[in-house]
Amino acid sequence: MGSVEILAAILILLVIFKNQVSALLSVQSLATWTTVFVSVMVQAMPFLVFGVALSAVIAVYVPRAFWARALPRHPALAVPVASVAGVILPGCECGSVPIGASLIRRGVTPAAALAFLLAAPAINPIVLTATVVAFPNNPEMAVGRGIAGLVVAMIMGWLWTRLGRQEWIRLPYRPDLEGVSKARAFWTAVRHDIVHAGGFLVIGAMAAATINVVIPERWLLTLADNPVLSVIALAVLAVLLSMCSEADAFVAASLSQFSLTSRLVFLTVGPMVDLKLISMQSGVFGRRFAARFAPTTFVVAVLVAVAVAAFAF
Repeated sequence: MGSVEILAAILILLVIFKNQVSALLSVQSLATWTTVFVSVMVQAMPFLVFGVALSAVIAVYVPRAFWARALPRHPALAVPVASVAGVILPGCECGSVPIGASLIRRGVTPAAALAFLLAAPAINPIVLTATVVAFPNNPEMAVGRGIAGLVVAMIMGWLWTRLGRQEWIRLPYRPDLEGVSKARAFWTAVRHDIVHAGGFLVIGAMAAATINVVIPERWLLTLADNPVLSVIALAVLAVLLSMCSEADAFVAASLSQFSLTSRLVFLTVGPMVDLKLISMQSGVFGRRFAARFAPTTFVVAVLVAVAVAAFAF
């Protein structure tokens, strides 16, 4: 039984038990869970498809020699170049994961690929423009977000050149694309990656929806008055909410009870470390990688955002 048959069976069951399902959805907590889950999926899916398609283009149509010419040979120099390249690619973190994996497959040094993976969803023009719109009276938020995101991406890339291990990255098996037409190879790569990465996206979205229902809102109000706890609270909240980077600025703007510093931390951490991203990284790069990369990125992002805020605000 394949995925199509399973989907058909689920749809048939939903039709048969539609009254019971409707009664369940009338429960407020379940309705909230469903709303959050669907919103995360709707936000993330278009960019995941875009990232998978671009990943397939890189794998099939871009020759390995291109990356040798485009990036400096030394990893320490390739990291800032790859980080700045993230400015020109509109997309969110869901799309950057398969692109990063494809870059590594094509011979790009992991340090540069990971720097691009972090920078692309954090500092691209769409994200920065959304931040300007969300904070019309605080344009420094967009500037601080761009600087913090770029610095974090470069630091993590450089940390990988010194401390990273190739054996930590376990890319999943991809069907052999050699010996077939480019069109067939492209669709084979797209079909494989969308199924693989999409499954982990669903897991991450379910976890984020569960957290949204479990955490009481009054806890956040209590933490907002403490400068240190408010920073930690919004950093953790960014991980748990798992919002798309194109939309998180408007959520941050609505958290007016928190300081600009803690909200900048929220905007810096979110595109780089959240539940759906950790889940996808585990599936695409391996659990050993995610267990090391995600916590380190979280700490670096918080520290850099606080440091940038000290000069910006």
